[in-house]
Amino acid sequence: MIDLLICYDVKTETEGGRRRLRRVAKICVAHGQRVQNSVFEVSVTDVQLLQMREKLLNAMDVTEDSIRLYRLRQPREKFVEAHGVDKYLDFNEPLIL
Repeated sequence: MIDLLICYDVKTETEGGRRRLRRVAKICVAHGQRVQNSVFEVSVTDVQLLQMREKLLNAMDVTEDSIRLYRLRQPREKFVEAHGVDKYLDFNEPLIL
């Protein structure tokens, strides 16, 4: 699996911008979890990464929006520091409801 940090900035002054913002968020949520307002941590296979990148590029307006994908090093716990409210859930661990 490839762990990524996805950050996006979508211009939302218009209804079209707000629609793009929702589309980008839905694509990211489908593959991971929101860790800040416009920041997601996702875990994908090589094929899923290609599909997700294509969906993100199709959802954005390249003249107004920005999306960045950063590969995270493994293990996450060693390379990611979180301070304050951290809503991260490890989906590889047992989930108790």
